[in-house]
Amino acid sequence: MDRRHFLRASGFMAAGLLWSPEFTFSRTDQRPERRGPPKKVIVVGAGLAGLSAAYEMTQAGHDVTVLEAQLRPGGRVLTLREPFSDGLYAEAGASSFADTHDLTLKYVQLFHLPLDPDLSNDLAFLHYRRGKRITAKPGEEVDWSQVYNLTPEEKELGRSGRTRKYVEPAVKEIGDPAASDWPLDALTKYDQMTYAEFLRSQGASSEAIALMTGQFLFGDGPDTVSALAPLRDTPHQRKARNWYSIRGGNDLLPKAFAERLKDKIRYGSPMVRLEHDAQGVRVVFLHAGLHESITGDRLICAIPFSVLRGLEISPPFSPEKQRAITQLPYFSAAIISLQAKSRFWVEQGLNGSAATDLPIGGVGNVTDMQPGPRGILRSYSGGPQARQICGMKESDRISFVLEQMEKVFPGIRENFEGGVSKCWDEDPWARGASSWYKPGQMTELWPHIARPEGRVHFAGDHTSPYIRWMQGALHSGTRVAREINDAA
Repeated sequence: MDRRHFLRASGFMAAGLLWSPEFTFSRTDQRPERRGPPKKVIVVGAGLAGLSAAYEMTQAGHDVTVLEAQLRPGGRVLTLREPFSDGLYAEAGASSFADTHDLTLKYVQLFHLPLDPDLSNDLAFLHYRRGKRITAKPGEEVDWSQVYNLTPEEKELGRSGRTRKYVEPAVKEIGDPAASDWPLDALTKYDQMTYAEFLRSQGASSEAIALMTGQFLFGDGPDTVSALAPLRDTPHQRKARNWYSIRGGNDLLPKAFAERLKDKIRYGSPMVRLEHDAQGVRVVFLHAGLHESITGDRLICAIPFSVLRGLEISPPFSPEKQRAITQLPYFSAAIISLQAKSRFWVEQGLNGSAATDLPIGGVGNVTDMQPGPRGILRSYSGGPQARQICGMKESDRISFVLEQMEKVFPGIRENFEGGVSKCWDEDPWARGASSWYKPGQMTELWPHIARPEGRVHFAGDHTSPYIRWMQGALHSGTRVAREINDAA
């Protein structure tokens, strides 16, 4: 680790001794105290949602069994260590979290996991839009007039001014997404339009909309997503001051949970049928090619709806719940990580991260705090662009992203040593990277997504106000633990 990295890391650790995060959506951060006799609880899915629920249930004295289809814990928290050299690693799933993510930080501290600050230095960030390559150091305002034909007022407003004018008035109406009666009736108007239509209704020009949504990684783009979804996400993201990742890989968090639950987890055991009634639950699952079953008092379903919709449920859930399970869309994401023999971008005064309108989406330097001369640049694309990449075979994906990334970071081809891809649509236990909403779906589906069905409870980031974040999975896991603990 060089002097700059050492000072940044040691400064963070020193500050961390005195630092306290700004808490948001923290109603469920208290450990549940068991009421009545212990319950026999079955948890389906060993992602962060299922693991945190199982951990809290175990701490409260309940009898917990976790069924996991894969041979690893973590779900969509996936750290890739192969095929990289020199001990390098890259995140193929959840990559960072904010200082406002109280539950994430709670468990990180509980399990004594060291943190690294997210990329933050005096090197320049890159923008690649409409064939033009623009660099900007921290705090610099980009002159977008050379790329976008903004109105004189939009030029004068600048980035923050455009946000204040076009987005801030609606954000002030959002309220508390963790409230039981959210979304409020007054917000229906935002759910009935796409995000692009919303910006247009606020007076944004077509060029300003193109600029503000140039790297819109939600759904299939700004013309497809309910405006209410990104507006809901804006307040808590805006409060964040710093971003972090777990040193050694974010999968160390689910591994820490799993270490404390290892005698309660059954790996290689996917659920194929769920039976439930007023007396209890029964799960039929595969194990070593044979069907086995387990019964319990309650069940926590901590798998994505994209997977749940393919399983047999008897009797069927309520029509509202079935509609939510069947219709909730899932986001296509392609993550391609390329190893370079040197961090050549640093010599060019660049921090290794870029926002682009190319099919590769955004680019990130994921090895800033990792030792050694080599580095990894990772591309993250979503929606139709991700499906374009995922439609290729592995070698073609790497070649395509390498060709595209050379436009943004000239020199990557010369330094390229190898790469690996992750397409979440192809993952049979995820079938997408995260949930999203089309116009009209938030008011129609959201009230039913987290609601229990008798003795069956639902967890996962899709059931929380923190969609796409580890915080969302943990928030939901703690919530269902309290639901079950408080149940008669």
